[in-house]
Amino acid sequence: MDIYEEIVKLRRDGRRGALATIVNVRGSIPSFETAKMLLRDDGSISGTIGGGCVEAEVWQAAREVMESEKPRTLTFNLNNNPKYDSGLVCGGTLEVFVEPVLPVSNLYLFGAGHVAQSLYKVARLAGFDVTVIDDRESYANRERFPEARDIYAEDFDKAMAQLAPPEASYIVIVTRGHRDDMRVLRWAVEQPARYLGMIGSRRKVIAIYQELEKEGIAREKFERVHAPVGLDIGAITPEEIAVAITAEMIAVRRHAEVGVRSMRYAGKTEAENL
Repeated sequence: MDIYEEIVKLRRDGRRGALATIVNVRGSIPSFETAKMLLRDDGSISGTIGGGCVEAEVWQAAREVMESEKPRTLTFNLNNNPKYDSGLVCGGTLEVFVEPVLPVSNLYLFGAGHVAQSLYKVARLAGFDVTVIDDRESYANRERFPEARDIYAEDFDKAMAQLAPPEASYIVIVTRGHRDDMRVLRWAVEQPARYLGMIGSRRKVIAIYQELEKEGIAREKFERVHAPVGLDIGAITPEEIAVAITAEMIAVRRHAEVGVRSMRYAGKTEAENL
């Protein structure tokens, strides 16, 4: 398979990788300028940039690039460093650019009301691929969400049984009521999603946490929930709330922790938390 097709598949599968490209060559090397190698998060490789110790060092750098999500440029002097003398090289200098291959940012949007519709629009503009889940066909449909990746217009429990959000996914709970929010959160805290947010006042959020804790869900699972969801920008309208939520998801995606909030629930009484 073509290396670019491999990259597309990797991203659609919600996985990470790194693409190494020879960007500059001086002298003789065992490969050629623009040679590419794709390194996947499971350790597998497609393509080559020449083999030997160079590829071993690039693989180590690729792991760091996957983790930091920031590119790096590596320089190898094959003439002066004896460790590259493996009998496969002729001498020379090369530069290798290693860039992250990041999974598609999949947003699982539970709820299809006014806030959800506004969030769908703003999140798509920010590069999120949106799946909409709601138990009302009159709300969860292609007319309201024409470019959604998938739409589930059925009972939340039935829909959730069909979903398997990958580690790089985002989950936002904006259903029409307390009962459905709790049903979805019960499922969502068990998923490996990168971001999990739920709409609602602090009082409502604490009440839901306490109910789920009574069911036996460990309180530590709620520590990663962003609730009330979104950056605190004083948002009131559905459109403003959508901007606040999308901004928070972008901050998580870009590792910009300043301004990102999650309510650290420690099992205190409601009065102590408010």
